[in-house]
Amino acid sequence: MNNGNSAQAAPRRILIILMGSIGDVVRALPLLGRLRRAYPHAHIAWAVEPKSAPVIDGHPWLDEMIIYNRRAPWSFPFFLYRVRAGRFDLVLDLQRHLKSGLVAWMSGAADRIGFAAANTKEFNHWFSRRHIAPQPNMRLKLMQYQGFGDALGIAGAPIEFGLEPREEDLHRAAALIGDTNRPLLGVILGSSWESRIYFAQPAAEAIIELNRRHGLVPMLLGAPDERRLADGVRRHLGRLEVIDLAGRTRLKDLAALFHYCRAAFGPDCGPMHIAAAVGCPVVSLWGATAPERSAPWGFAELAIKARIPCHPCYLRRCPIDRECMHRIQPGEVVGAVERAILRSAAQNRI
Repeated sequence: MNNGNSAQAAPRRILIILMGSIGDVVRALPLLGRLRRAYPHAHIAWAVEPKSAPVIDGHPWLDEMIIYNRRAPWSFPFFLYRVRAGRFDLVLDLQRHLKSGLVAWMSGAADRIGFAAANTKEFNHWFSRRHIAPQPNMRLKLMQYQGFGDALGIAGAPIEFGLEPREEDLHRAAALIGDTNRPLLGVILGSSWESRIYFAQPAAEAIIELNRRHGLVPMLLGAPDERRLADGVRRHLGRLEVIDLAGRTRLKDLAALFHYCRAAFGPDCGPMHIAAAVGCPVVSLWGATAPERSAPWGFAELAIKARIPCHPCYLRRCPIDRECMHRIQPGEVVGAVERAILRSAAQNRI
């Protein structure tokens, strides 16, 4: 199959298929921006699942969301009907699985672009009419997605996410934070993979030291099912001032909350990428997965990797009690957060 034809007419209706991971959706936003610059009059839609939909809901570069709820699998035919009814002439399959390939094929689009066979699973590449160039497995996913813009022959664009919080979002975030005049440290607690989660005690030790050195007040961020981990961190913090928002925020709140943070730290997860997207310096902790592939944009040098032979294993559950994450010491986290603060301060002086 050929790899592009820049002489083709500009598409009128475009569908992006990337349904699942919050972090993946965030990292595909620069491609959305590139498409919007190249095709300012096109109707651009995005096929997405409910958990990631808040990232793009109301996004200024997007015209439509088509939502598929995998928890209601009987709704899949109705989802396919909506896709088909969109009459798209260009579909970009960023998901690379069988289901996304089927969605692309059922769209009826004349131009369907997907990943090369070497980068797909479950025969996904069979459903695309053309493919982007093969991608090195450990290339940043954000840059892999940029390969779709290259295949279309459209001009490059700055890496931007368009997630700047609105005034009402900032007001809501300020109300959640409450009264404090001290600088905030975002503490991202959880991840969709158990194997990637850091532990309560070393997280608390890093928080205590950063509070002692820089007066940073920790803001705990996590989903309702991470409430137990938040409680564990708080027990180790003693009487230290803490803003505990675990289980109290929506996904759409995070961009505004990170806007108020001096820095943040946490494991590989969607909120980590949201922090980076809004310019919050974020220290990322890596065990089961690799920063070479998934580091937050602009802050790869602040990634801390586990020093263990089995890193990265890409197992959702660790058979040796997350030994990789045990080996990340609180002092390493403290040092990386301090570098993040210094770098941010230097940039603000420029």
